[in-house]
Amino acid sequence: MTGLLVAGETLIDFVPEGHGPIDATETFHRRAGGAPANVAVGLARLDDPPLFWTRVGDGPFGDYLARTLAEEGVREDLIERDPDADTTLVFVSLDPDAERAFSFHRNGTADTRMRPGTVDDDTLAETEWVHAGGVVLADEPSRTATFDLLSRANDVDDAVVSFDPNARPELFGGTDFADTCRRAFELSDVVKATAADLVAAGIADPSADDGDAPALASAVCDRGPHTALLTRGSDGAFARATPEAPWNPTDEPLVVEHEGYPVEPVDTTGAGDAFTAGAIAALSAGESLAEALAFANAVAARSTTAKGAMTALPTRSAVEAMRAETN
Repeated sequence: MTGLLVAGETLIDFVPEGHGPIDATETFHRRAGGAPANVAVGLARLDDPPLFWTRVGDGPFGDYLARTLAEEGVREDLIERDPDADTTLVFVSLDPDAERAFSFHRNGTADTRMRPGTVDDDTLAETEWVHAGGVVLADEPSRTATFDLLSRANDVDDAVVSFDPNARPELFGGTDFADTCRRAFELSDVVKATAADLVAAGIADPSADDGDAPALASAVCDRGPHTALLTRGSDGAFARATPEAPWNPTDEPLVVEHEGYPVEPVDTTGAGDAFTAGAIAALSAGESLAEALAFANAVAARSTTAKGAMTALPTRSAVEAMRAETN
């Protein structure tokens, strides 16, 4: 079986030496990144390496990313090289609380040029879980290619489709982010999001915050998914699963909360992606929703204790050790 399939961008994050705005930062460190790439590597480090469908340039930055993904154990079958496009670059800034902001350099780059049908029917038929992120929906042909994949995955018996909006409305130009996001929800079984993602998607009131998690999760499930996973930073996470969810054994909506794990964050970049990897790893292995939420929170918390979205992703043994220390 193919097992897990992740689709979307991989890119170069330039992480600052210290804290402060980009225009005041002189030293950056190159790191592999991109939300779906982080999820793919996160799964590999949790001993569940997925197929990863992505597209990078045919230059040195693409070489670096392809090499990094291979070294991390991510399966290479669907990692494409584009001879006519560059690799996306993102400059990151960190505030004193380790929260981040991004400056994207992504005009016609390789990850905007993914093509429908790249994942063939035989591969998809053997896939148990398909995950995609929102950034590649900003540009054609990657938007059509991603929707094609999610739509076809819906026709695979017992396959789970998950989606992370990863809201970056500024990248969408003439395309409506909210409409695009709602279409993705309709094609998804599981949505992992933040309150800010749902505000940007037009699903939540502009004043919504983490305290509104129960209503936000219900709003997500009203739009098609059977499961909503809402991350709340240092306050942990909230989950809601309808009776249609395979991890809900009841005839009523199942609601679970987990307060998270106390850590001293160094860099929160990619913590949401670490959470997603943990949730997919646990749920696809048949764990309960409560255990999946706790495990995903532990993966996310451990990932914030070092710099770099991908480099900080923990192994399963590191996560289990942290959980043992906090019990």
